[in-house]
Amino acid sequence: MQFFKMHALGNNYVFVDTARTTLPEDDFPSLARRVSDVRRGIGSDGLILVTPSDSADVGMRIWNADGSEAESCGNGLRCVARYAYERGLVDATHFSIETKAGVVAAQVHLDVEGRVQLVTIDMGVARFGTEAVPYRGPDRGEDVHVEAGGAQYTGTLVSMGNPHFVTLVDHVDDVDVEHVGGAIESHPDFPERVNVEFVSVLTPDEIDFRVYERGSGVTFACGTGACASVTALARKGLVGNRVTVHLLGGDLDIEIREDGHVWMTGEAHWVCEGTYYA
Repeated sequence: MQFFKMHALGNNYVFVDTARTTLPEDDFPSLARRVSDVRRGIGSDGLILVTPSDSADVGMRIWNADGSEAESCGNGLRCVARYAYERGLVDATHFSIETKAGVVAAQVHLDVEGRVQLVTIDMGVARFGTEAVPYRGPDRGEDVHVEAGGAQYTGTLVSMGNPHFVTLVDHVDDVDVEHVGGAIESHPDFPERVNVEFVSVLTPDEIDFRVYERGSGVTFACGTGACASVTALARKGLVGNRVTVHLLGGDLDIEIREDGHVWMTGEAHWVCEGTYYA
């Protein structure tokens, strides 16, 4: 199986272009687990397929490291956008990408040599609360309470096509993200599990961010999580409509425009290409 590997702020994936490579099987959850294994596979946060699309210029499907399929992935989208432009799948700097959560608009920003320097993605409109995120606990509305790690956490439920629990903390570095995030991610109140974000407000246009991703654990970055966090904080009046998000892997620029659409801008990088012997 021919593959390439890319990362966006350290959130790294194994990619396969299905138009150029014949996949060895159709059991993609198992394949995702195997290629993600850092000791016996390639090592990654998951598997992303770049596919043809009937409704967009290019398609994308993503499986997390544990084999569960995700609806979308902001960092993965930026990598797919760079791949699609630099490998000739599209010939314009503005194009569309189909995900399980729907079709999104992408724009690549080029350097003087014509290479992709930054990618902007329209992540759509955030939806909030227990009507938007699968939840079966006692609370209703936008904010819910969860017991985890011997303490109670209050989080805003946000859907960016995939589910998020955004909780405000004083200092993100004081949180045991792996322990607490893992407990919330798999809490019985979330029947489809949930991405967990811990955020601290530095200024109205700057926040710190840590994440426990559903199906992948602690990662360096999460694009949909950054979008969910900014929208949740903006809704509470804690930040403005354009915010720099500081993630473990680097920074993202998140902008909420007048029509409610959330635009994410950040980098995407090549790592390697090769052959995986499945």
